[in-house]
Amino acid sequence: MSAQLLPRQLREASTKMGGRLIEIGTEVFPSAELEEYRAMVTTGGAAGHQPLAFAVVARSLGVPFEEALAAYLFAAVTSLTQNAVRAIPLGQNSGQRLLRKAHDDVSAAVEHVRRLSWDDFGAVSPGLEISQMRHEWQRARMFMS
Repeated sequence: MSAQLLPRQLREASTKMGGRLIEIGTEVFPSAELEEYRAMVTTGGAAGHQPLAFAVVARSLGVPFEEALAAYLFAAVTSLTQNAVRAIPLGQNSGQRLLRKAHDDVSAAVEHVRRLSWDDFGAVSPGLEISQMRHEWQRARMFMS
């Protein structure tokens, strides 16, 4: 994941959020699997990226893959929607309507992911990554992430 996240600020954000999730997860949902992953991150054997930390927590709780993926994707959509509500004149009601529609899109995405092969892992969007790298050097930003 570190190699796939070319923009430095995304790598750092992913490992910081992953570290917090591992910390909270081991306290709230203690398990041998999560403790082993935490030890790997602590010793540098793993970077501790947020999606992987989420996956380890879900797996240690016995959450089925499709449910864990849907929860992860919906959380990402919720975060983006919250940012949009704050950044543009979207409004709370419109934000809630977007989240309702997102349920269908998340379900479709989970079905799509189920059909992917290992060869599909690591697809990138160079244009998006270049924009993210440029964002790091802007004089003013609305959100640090």
